[in-house]
Order: sequence, then structure tokens, then C-alpha cells
Amino acid sequence: MSNQDETAENRLRKELPDEVPPAAAEAAGEEPEPQPVLTGRQRLVKGLWPPRVTRAQLIVALLLFGLGFGLAVQVASNSDGDDALRGARQEDLVRILDELDDRTQRLEDEKQGLEKQRDELENSSNQAEEARKQTVEKERQLGILAGTVAAQGPGITVTIDDTKGTVEADMLLDAIQELRAAGAEAIQVNGVRVVAGTYLTDSGNSVSVDGNKINAPYRFKVIGKPQDLEPALNIPGGVVQTLEKEQATVTVERSDKIVVDALRAAEQPDYARSSSR
Repeated sequence: MSNQDETAENRLRKELPDEVPPAAAEAAGEEPEPQPVLTGRQRLVKGLWPPRVTRAQLIVALLLFGLGFGLAVQVASNSDGDDALRGARQEDLVRILDELDDRTQRLEDEKQGLEKQRDELENSSNQAEEARKQTVEKERQLGILAGTVAAQGPGITVTIDDTKGTVEADMLLDAIQELRAAGAEAIQVNGVRVVAGTYLTDSGNSVSVDGNKINAPYRFKVIGKPQDLEPALNIPGGVVQTLEKEQATVTVERSDKIVVDALRAAEQPDYARSSSR
């Protein structure tokens, strides 16, 4: 070995620390602490507890809780709505579905009629004349609704015979509202025209309609589509069943011609004025 190699080896030995033999460490009294041996379950518990929850995880947990609560409320509300029809018979459910279909068709027909009027106004060569005709027709329709002109057409006659005197004003009002919802266009009760502002009150053993006292039997003359009006009164829990529970007798007759000739005087508003110029 050359002198150059020996010099490099000596320099390397000086730079490296001296090795400490194991015997010297034991003599110095430094004994390594024994590490406890953990079972698999202990390691799992140590990894899960205490939990380390980040802010993002907390926000996600709150959002999931809110979503679950909303779904529970929605399911509860839907189940409450289903209970109303759960006890109905199959033929009653079919009748209700038919009535809904009829109302949908009636609204569709009204939509098509309005679209036709719009097209006529847009395409007519004499728009002024067309507008005048529609104004006259609209005036006639409003007169029917306001009760200032007589009306006739297909409809039904409803007779309520109250021998026990148990029929009250709110029951007759329910009948009027059901008929209006089914598409009634003109209603007359015992010679009193029913309009938008009509009110009913109890008057002893009878009922008053807009301050006019009427007695049983109560006879409704209604103009509208009979196929819609009659089922509306006979739905489960509806007008007919309610009156029959009060021991009243209800008869419904369809007719191709119902005349509603009771009239109301046109009232001039005290304060309201037309805003059109």
C-alpha cells in the first residue's frame, strides 16, 4: 500500500466517530424501554378514537342531516294525503279520476277558445268589427255572471228536502262552491240568483240568501255540463253524503234545458272607476 493511500485512510478514521460497542452501552446503564404489544382490536380503537373531524366533514354531516330531515317531512306529508283516498272504493276512485279528467279537458277547451279569439283578432281584415263583436259577446257573458240577464242551457236541478230542519247555510254554501268548481255558469236557488258576492246565513229554521229568506225544499237550478256537475256532488265525503248524514233527501236530475231567469239589479260602484282611457 502506498504512502498516499495510508494518509487518506488515517484522515477518514479521524473524521468518523468511534463505534460504541453494545457492551459499553449496557455498562453505562442505558436500557431500552420495552414497547407494549397491542392486539388488533386495541389498534383499531386507537385509530378511531378520539375522532379527528375536519371542518369539511362537519359541514357535509350537517347537510346530510338536513337532507334526511326534509325527506322525512316530505314522506310524512305524502302519506297524510294518501290516507284521505285509501279507504275509498274502486268505483269512487274511478269517478274522482273521471272528474279530474273532465276538468282538465274543460280548461283545455277554454285555452283553445282564447287562442282562437287571439288568432281572429290578429288575422281579421276588419279588426275593429271583430273587436266590436267580441265586446258584445263578452258583455253578454259578464251579464250572465253578474245575474243581470237571464240564461238557459243544459244543466241539472238539485232538490234538497229537509224535513228534520237540520240543513244549515254552510251546507248549501258547500253545494254552491262544488257546483262552481265543476263548471257551473249560472245558479239559482229558490228564485234567488247566485252571483260572485252571494252570501248565505241561517235564519231560524230556514236559510237566507243575500238577505232573502228561503224555505225547504231547497231547489238549485244550475246551468253547466251535466256530466261534470252531478259527479261533483256525489264524490265520497261530498255534498250529497254530508246532507244525507243530516237525514236530508237529495235528488239530482239532468236536463238539456235549464232556465235561470232570476235577475239581479246592476249595481253602480260608489268609488271604483274604470282606469282605461
